[in-house]
Amino acid sequence: MTVLVTGGAGYIGSHMVYALVAAGERVVVLDNLSTGFDWAIAEGVPLVLGETGDQALVSELIRQHGVESIIHFAASIVVPDSVADPLGYYKNNTVNSRALIESAVKGGVKHFIFSSTAAVYGNPARVPVTEDDLTAPMSPYGSSKLMTEIMLRDAGFAHGLGHVILRYFNVAGADPELRTGQSTKGATHLIKVAVETALGRREKMDVFGTDYPTPDGTCVRDYIHVSDLAQAHLDALRYLRGGGASVTANCGYGRGYSVREVIDTVKRVSGVDFRVDTSGPRAGDPAQIIASSERARAVLGWRPQRDDLTAIVGHALAWERKLMTRNR
Repeated sequence: MTVLVTGGAGYIGSHMVYALVAAGERVVVLDNLSTGFDWAIAEGVPLVLGETGDQALVSELIRQHGVESIIHFAASIVVPDSVADPLGYYKNNTVNSRALIESAVKGGVKHFIFSSTAAVYGNPARVPVTEDDLTAPMSPYGSSKLMTEIMLRDAGFAHGLGHVILRYFNVAGADPELRTGQSTKGATHLIKVAVETALGRREKMDVFGTDYPTPDGTCVRDYIHVSDLAQAHLDALRYLRGGGASVTANCGYGRGYSVREVIDTVKRVSGVDFRVDTSGPRAGDPAQIIASSERARAVLGWRPQRDDLTAIVGHALAWERKLMTRNR
């Protein structure tokens, strides 16, 4: 049987494909390449160009490849962009996901793993935040993901579609073997932006907001290495195949770093004291969000191996250097 990976040419999706191939899985990728790259996909894995909302295409993919499981990454993910273009985000993240879930149900897919986000919590009343805490998104991005969670749970109840919803915290780093990494031009991920600035790809970077109710006034986030996140999906797939009940789980390390702490780490690891300016806060950004990941560890058997900000930054820097060589 085959695993269909939507968005498999993107940052996290391409890491997932490598992990699946290494585990001996048959894989097919569906991606429109709007932010992904065909060269980021593991060799030998078929790429189908298209949209998750194209039900005729998805249904044929399921039939042709004997798809048993779907891992759904394809989405728009930039919080400020979602504030400016909410309807576009609801179309791509929610409407297309609804179509994909329906195609999965009609095609007899047994397992569905959904790429959700900590943004569903908004600005939580406490940290670490647990999966049972209040969901109160502060952006259309977070709302679009929460809507898909609700649809998936309802479809699971009505049609028996076993699923795992993984709520990502801040994903960073790159494949330690440097086969793939964050490659999108104009990316807004903090560590990506900081390493680009350190390597001279940007003249300077901005810190958005310096008077949050945090120790140094800047936002605090829980950063998770992308390889550990890919492993969480493998664990979720094994869990579902073993008959596990549908579940929602956070993916983070349970510790937070401020924006200034991350920038200081990038400066230290790179050896470059680059320019940093300050700007006002961005719409939709919570002050602090840190994961409680006990459920992922206890239920899915997830055992993260790369809980080290210095290592995460080091892999991101190494990937950025490789990307600079590739783009010459």
